[in-house]
Amino acid sequence: MKEKKISDTSSLVEPENFYRYLSIAAPYVELIEEMTAKEFLHFHKQFKPLTAAAGIDEILAVIGLEKSADKQIRYFSSGMKQRIKLAQAIFSDVPVVLLDEPCTNLDVSGYQLYHQLIEGYCKNKLVIVSSNDEHEMDFCATRLNIFDYK
Repeated sequence: MKEKKISDTSSLVEPENFYRYLSIAAPYVELIEEMTAKEFLHFHKQFKPLTAAAGIDEILAVIGLEKSADKQIRYFSSGMKQRIKLAQAIFSDVPVVLLDEPCTNLDVSGYQLYHQLIEGYCKNKLVIVSSNDEHEMDFCATRLNIFDYK
């Protein structure tokens, strides 16, 4: 079977290959805390290519962690860890981004960053947000309420 390019959406994706098309950020996703932010993004890049729109140093600058690029993640605040999780999901070169409670542990500036990331880097992606917080999904054009299906 011929390998499909990630951008090829003209045909169905085999279920066992769907992971290639998806990135995820969620509070329960663990980070490798012995790594620095820069090492973590380089490591992630080995499994899922990052978008050509930004290099790792630029990504760290965009999420406000350029001064912490060489600091071990174990010393990050919970908000800084969430920024790294959002970055690895949003800057992955995939057409589908799944965000579960994406603003967990973010302060007001983190919420603003989240909306800037969605607006600036997710224009050609399907973004699925799972949340109870209206502000995390106020940009969504289509909404599904799980209680409508029970």
